[in-house]
Amino acid sequence: MEKVYDHARYEADIYKLWERSRAFAPKPDRKKSPFTIIMPPPNANDPLHIGHARFVAIEDALVRYQRMRGRPTLWLPGSDHAGIETQYVFEKRLAKEGKSRFDYDRETLYKMIWEYVQENTGIMESQLKTLGASCDWSRFRFTLDPKIVAIVYNTFKKLYDEGLVYRGERIVNYCPRCGTAYSQLEVDSVEKDDSLYYLNYGPISIATTRPETIFADVAVAVNPKDTRYKTLVGKKAIIPLIRREVPIIEDSLVDIRFGTGALKITPGHDSLDFEIGQKHKLQVISVIDEAGEMINTPAKYIGMKADVAREEIIKDLEAANKIKRVAKLHHVVGVCYRDKRPIEPLISKQWFIKVEPLAKVALSAINNKKVKFAAERFSKIAKHWLKNLKDWNISRQIVWGIRIPAWRCEKCLKWTVTEGLSPEKCDSCQHDILTQDTDTFDTWFSSSQWPFATLRASHSGDFKYFYPTSVMETAYDILPFWVIRMIMLGLYATGEVPFKEVLIHGLIRDKEGQKISKSKGNVIDPIEMCRKYGADALRMGILWGSLVENDVSLSEDNIKGQRNFANKIWNIARFILVEPTGQNSGKKRNNEKDKQIVKELGSTVQKVTMFLDKYRLNEAAEEVYDFVWHKFAAIYLESTKTRRIEAQKTLEYVLQESLKLLHPFMPFVTEVIWQEGKSRFDSPTLITAPWPK
Repeated sequence: MEKVYDHARYEADIYKLWERSRAFAPKPDRKKSPFTIIMPPPNANDPLHIGHARFVAIEDALVRYQRMRGRPTLWLPGSDHAGIETQYVFEKRLAKEGKSRFDYDRETLYKMIWEYVQENTGIMESQLKTLGASCDWSRFRFTLDPKIVAIVYNTFKKLYDEGLVYRGERIVNYCPRCGTAYSQLEVDSVEKDDSLYYLNYGPISIATTRPETIFADVAVAVNPKDTRYKTLVGKKAIIPLIRREVPIIEDSLVDIRFGTGALKITPGHDSLDFEIGQKHKLQVISVIDEAGEMINTPAKYIGMKADVAREEIIKDLEAANKIKRVAKLHHVVGVCYRDKRPIEPLISKQWFIKVEPLAKVALSAINNKKVKFAAERFSKIAKHWLKNLKDWNISRQIVWGIRIPAWRCEKCLKWTVTEGLSPEKCDSCQHDILTQDTDTFDTWFSSSQWPFATLRASHSGDFKYFYPTSVMETAYDILPFWVIRMIMLGLYATGEVPFKEVLIHGLIRDKEGQKISKSKGNVIDPIEMCRKYGADALRMGILWGSLVENDVSLSEDNIKGQRNFANKIWNIARFILVEPTGQNSGKKRNNEKDKQIVKELGSTVQKVTMFLDKYRLNEAAEEVYDFVWHKFAAIYLESTKTRRIEAQKTLEYVLQESLKLLHPFMPFVTEVIWQEGKSRFDSPTLITAPWPK
């Protein structure tokens, strides 16, 4: 053994050893309960970031632990086509070449993105291996695999046939730059300072931050409890500049405390107004189109971008003496989660899922503990979302993704939905000229079927044996996007929950506690850290010091410190395995210090096992660290230097069990040491060795 552990020399070869041994592939046994994690699929378009490294450190630790416990253990890997995110990244690449998506037909653009994604998928897989992910690569799945697509189509057809999918014209969140609609969950909320304009509407005044939408007003509403306006209800307000009369109505959704307490109702451009408009059967007028340009307005504004039109309309309102006053307003506005610019609420024809019946069943599964959350606070968040979900818009106006299998009849204008194949005739009128919808599914619609779709598309018998899966481990920021939707669609499609437990992890922050971002210049590249300090040091640094569900602060110094621990383990092993010439380790002695370290080892095994079973990975890692560095190395090992021969057997035994305890956290250095001394240990590879008892 070399004097210093060189991770770069060993890690790639050790990973190949694990692959050759087929240790990653589970061996189903009907007498044993399996342990299954379906990997949250990283986006196929990007290299891994430090957040991915955290999920790998957590999930791989659990997988290696359960594998050593003797359970048939499956960690199924995959990648996500990532819909709009991938197309957005690809479009930025085209822009650098002076091109855009509009320069290509649908098929050509799709093919170009496909080739781009295939290039990056290989990079992502090699990076997961660099981090030590012990997943079963023979079961790797991509969200656009034909078998996965067929399952997604089957679910959509079932939902449609049972009346849970409809194509409707409703208000949606639309990004004019990305050219697509989003669901309510994909809209980020940001705080912003704006001007609040108090406008003269004849007998009543209203307050708005969006004067460019006044031409789409169809009413003014006041709260029934607001005594100030009792005499005005039923009368007419007058929209400035166009002098159109609209009714003054009552509705309990109006906030008495906002502005004047009178709300201009614009169903075509505000979700609350749309709800009020539906209730009162009001007309819907649109004055901003999907390009973000003005329509259905006085001629001078038509074709202007909405933000430009706003300034012109403000000038005209001032000239007409219709602005009573202007106040400052600090409020929350919706922005596109991709480009962080304002979302435009628009009336649009989209495909929707009726989520209420699905959410009701999912809520019941959580309340009845069929799905348990390791941290109770996330259970409360999940239940809050399930109680407040609106119908889910699952169609996107992009090329990259799974195209919706719906065909519109040119004769009766009705829709025929299939499981993917083109229908010969219209379901309604039997006409044979049908045109397929150009929209694709929301990425989250396909990925919400990930647990059951991957297993049904995998090896024969996988779904029956491994479903429901054991744990879904993922970041808290996609709890509403993904976790609750997997519960909804898993229960709907299979009758079973998709996973029994949910383990949510927090963000990785820098050493100052700041969120990691390119703009702040505090990005930590996980692959670069692996090159410098080894995957073990990175993994241990990520797990150290914070519960899984909490944010963790990470710096290069943290990682460097764990590299020092890897060297400490190496030096301990080198002392024990490289025996002085002529010494015989076969003798056994009943020394009190030997008995004490074995007793302390047993206590450590119990604690680490308990912590791992409860997903308290940081406490498990810190417990084994303390035992190895202090109790084993600093105290016991030092005491054996004067009685090496009689202590050798105990040294080897404690080293063997310590390596097992360390392996889920630091798999590479522990396996290298195991291979150096495997003739003295109880298994040919550490990855398949039995967990200490």
